[in-house]
Amino acid sequence: MIVLDQLKEWISDFLRETDYELITLEMSPENDILVEVDRLEGVDVDFCEKLNRFLVEKLEANANVDYSLEVGSVSLTDPFRTRMQYLKNLGHDVEVLVDGKKVHGQLVSVDEDTFSVDVEERVAVEGKKRKELQVHTYTWRYDEPKYVRYDLKF
Repeated sequence: MIVLDQLKEWISDFLRETDYELITLEMSPENDILVEVDRLEGVDVDFCEKLNRFLVEKLEANANVDYSLEVGSVSLTDPFRTRMQYLKNLGHDVEVLVDGKKVHGQLVSVDEDTFSVDVEERVAVEGKKRKELQVHTYTWRYDEPKYVRYDLKF
């Protein structure tokens, strides 16, 4: 039997001396294991391979069941889960879903409890016929939006 807490402990031990963070650890009832890591400089495929080998050795020695293991980086379109991911995307365009409304802008600051996004908006200006483009800065606590993710544009 594979225990999720044991997996988390093994991964934490492996990551302890690195600048990588565990972002996702999921296991299905069929023992399909998903491990996603990230770091500020991006994820190295060789590192993922080493972590995969390490976990395979641990699983083979400690769990006598069938399983599948996937180790990799977080998808570009996945919502941010840790403060490090906000820091990694500082200066990039993000999509924020808050109060049922999608907001698109540039992530401009990341603090301990909050983050800020600059959003370009067309605003009616008194005495002018056309709306003008202005930048407004919105600040939210990390728990306010439903999600924040990299705004992938083509």
